[in-house]
Amino acid sequence: MTDHIGTAHDTDRQEPRVTTGEAQDTAVHDGDAAPAHERRRAQRGWYFYDWANSVFSTSVITVFLGPYLTDVAEAAADPDGYVHPLGIPVRAGAYFAYVVSASVLLSVLVMPLAGAVADRTGRKKALLGAFAYIGAAATTAMFFVTGDRYLLGGGLLIVANVAFASAMVLYNAFLPEIAEPHERDAVSSRGWAFGYAAGALMLVANLALFLGHDAVGLSKGMAVRICLASAGLWWAVFTLVPLLRLRDTAPGGRSGGQAAKGAGSLRQGWRQLASTLRDMRRHPLTLAFLLAYLVYNDGIQTVISQASLYGSEELDLDETALIGAILLVQVLAVFGALLLGRLAARYGARRTVLGSLVAWTLTIGAGFFLPAGEPVAFYCLAAAIGMVLGGSQALSRSLFSHLIPRGKEAEYYSVYEISDRGTSWLGPLLFGLTYQLTGSYRDAIVSLVAFFVIGFVLLARVPMRRAVEAAGNPVPETI
Repeated sequence: MTDHIGTAHDTDRQEPRVTTGEAQDTAVHDGDAAPAHERRRAQRGWYFYDWANSVFSTSVITVFLGPYLTDVAEAAADPDGYVHPLGIPVRAGAYFAYVVSASVLLSVLVMPLAGAVADRTGRKKALLGAFAYIGAAATTAMFFVTGDRYLLGGGLLIVANVAFASAMVLYNAFLPEIAEPHERDAVSSRGWAFGYAAGALMLVANLALFLGHDAVGLSKGMAVRICLASAGLWWAVFTLVPLLRLRDTAPGGRSGGQAAKGAGSLRQGWRQLASTLRDMRRHPLTLAFLLAYLVYNDGIQTVISQASLYGSEELDLDETALIGAILLVQVLAVFGALLLGRLAARYGARRTVLGSLVAWTLTIGAGFFLPAGEPVAFYCLAAAIGMVLGGSQALSRSLFSHLIPRGKEAEYYSVYEISDRGTSWLGPLLFGLTYQLTGSYRDAIVSLVAFFVIGFVLLARVPMRRAVEAAGNPVPETI
C-alpha cells in the first residue's frame, strides 16, 4: 500500500484538476444528473433522517438507557449481584455494557449484508425504511421494560442498535446520489447539524420531564420509560419525510429502482459482499483513507463514551453538571458542523478535517489539566469538543463518498460504519489499560491523543485527488 501513497503535496500537485463545471457536465452527459431542484428536494428529505434517528443515540444510548437498564438488572440480580442471561453469570452493573457489545458484534455481521443487498437490488429506500421502523418499534417498546425485565430490555436494545447501524449504512449511501461532488461537504455537514439539533431539542424536553417528574406526578422510572418511548416515536414519525422524498436507483447507479430478478436473496447478498471485499483490494487509496478514519474516529468515539466517566470520577462533578455538558456538546455541534462545512468549501474537506484533528489533540491535551470540582472548566472542554465533533464526522463522510466506485455506495459505507462500530474497542482498551497501570484517569484521557496524532499522519499521506480518480469519480475543484 505504501507504494501508492506519497505525500499529499507531491501527488496532488501533479494531478489534473476537474472543475466543478466539468464534473457536472460529465454527469449530465452520462444521463444521470438530476435537475437542481430535484436534488435540493431530495437533500432536504435526506437531512430529516438525521433529525429522526439522532434522538436514539443521544437520549437513549448516551443518557437514559444505561443507568435505567442497570437498575432493572440489579432488581433481578441474585444475592451475589449477578443476573444469568442464557445461563451465563453476569454482574448486573456490567449488563448494559455487555449488551451494547453484543449489539455491535451483530451489527458488524448485518451491516455489510444490508449494504450488499441494497446495492444489488437498488432498493436502498425500502431497506432504510424497514430497518428504521424496526429500530423505532424496538425503542418505543422499551416503555414496557419494568421491574426485573432485564432480558426484555437487553433484547430490545440489541434489535434497536443493530437496526440503527444498518439504517445508517443505507442513509449514508444516498449521499453520492443526491449531491454533486462539489455539494457533498455542505450537504453532509447540514445533515449532521440537523441531527445534533434534534438531539438537543429532544434532550431538553426529556430532561425537563425527568428532572420535574415529581411535579407532574410521575415516578422516576415512569419518566425514563416515557423518555425512551418518545425517542422511538420521534424516530418513526420523522422517518416518513426521507421515505417520501428519496428515490431508489437501479443497480449500478442507473435511475429507476427496478431490482434485478431474484437479486434480493440473502445468498446473492453474501456473494455480492464477497465480491465487494475483493474489489476493495483494487482500491488501496480508498483503504488508506479508511485506515486513517478508523484510527482518528476511534479516538473520537472513545472521548464521547469516556468523557462522563472522566468528569465524574476524576473531576468529582455531579450528574447535573455532566448532563449539562452533554447538552452543551449537542447544541454547539450544530454550529460546529456548519462552520467546518463552510471552511471545507474554502480550504477543502481534507485540510479542514486535518485542522479538526489538531483541535482534537489540543482539546484532549488541555483536558489533562482541568481542575477537580470546577464545572465551568469542564463546560469549556465540552464546548471545544462540540465545535469539532460534528464537522470532523460530517466531512469524513463526504470525503469517503468521493472514494467509492459507482454502484457500490451501500456496500462501501457498510465497511465505513464497521470502522466506526466494529473497531471502537481500541480506544476504550487503551483508556482502560492506562488507568489500570497508572491509577489515573488523567493519564487515561491524555493517552487518547495518540489516535488523533496517528490519524492525522495517515490522513495527510492520502493523495485525495488521485484516490478520487482511482475510484473512477470526477474530482471536485476543492477537496
